[in-house]
Amino acid sequence: MNSFKQDRLIRVYLPNNYNEGNRKFPVLYMHDGQNIFNDKDAIGGTSLELENYLEENGLEVIVIGIDQNTRDRINEYCPWINGNYSKKILGHVSTYGGKGVEYVDFIVNELKPFIDNRYRTLKDNTAMAGISLGGLITTYAMCRYPQIFKNISVLSSAFYRNQEEIEKLIRDSDLSLIESIYLDCGNKESGKAENINNEFLASNKAIYDILKEKLTSTEFAIINDAEHNYSFFRERVPEFFSFLTNNFDKRKFSL
Repeated sequence: MNSFKQDRLIRVYLPNNYNEGNRKFPVLYMHDGQNIFNDKDAIGGTSLELENYLEENGLEVIVIGIDQNTRDRINEYCPWINGNYSKKILGHVSTYGGKGVEYVDFIVNELKPFIDNRYRTLKDNTAMAGISLGGLITTYAMCRYPQIFKNISVLSSAFYRNQEEIEKLIRDSDLSLIESIYLDCGNKESGKAENINNEFLASNKAIYDILKEKLTSTEFAIINDAEHNYSFFRERVPEFFSFLTNNFDKRKFSL
C-alpha cells in the first residue's frame, strides 16, 4: 500500500469455473479480509465462511478480501475524526478516524487496477460490502466513487462514528449511477444495553431514510435479536450476498 507505506495481505477468491474459457467476472471488494472466507484465518475464530457459501452455491464472482490493519482499523475505516454523535454509543469523545480517504483511494487507485490487470474482471461491474466500520467505509466509497461501486451491501454498520459527516455526504452526493444498496441492522447489537441498541439502530435507520429518498433500489432489514458479532453476521450471508448477485449487471458472464 503506497498510501500507507506498508504491506497488506489481499485475499482473492476465484470461482470454480474461472479457468474454463475466457469469461470475465464481476468483482466484490470486502473489508476485514481475515474474517471473510474461513474460520481458521478469522480474528476470534469465527468468520463469514464465505468460501463455503460460494462453493456450495456455485456463484460466479471474484471476491477480494482486504485484510484489516488491526491496530489502525478504526482510523482507516473512518473517513473523518469521530464526531459528537459517537459519544451516544461510546460514552466518550473519540479522536480516532480520518484515514478512510487514503484507504479508499488505495482501493481505487492501486488495488483495483492491479486486480483488473491480473484477473479477468468486468471492470465496470464492481461491488463492495462491509460489516460494522466496514459498512461505514463502504458507504463512503460509494459516495466518493459511484461510477465504480454501483452495488453495495452493508451489515450492522457503525455509521455512528461519523454520523454527521456521512449523512451530509450522502445528501450532497450524486448517486444516480448506483444500482442497489442493501443495509441491515440487529435490534440487539449491544446485547442487553438497550440504550445502545436503540441508538445503533436509529443511526442505521437515519442513513436508510436518506438513501431511500435518493434511490428506489434501497433495501433495509432489521434483524430480530441479532447481536454485533460474527456468529450473527454469518447467518445473514445468504441475504446480503443474494441481494448483490441479483443486482449484478446481466453482462457478468460475457466474454
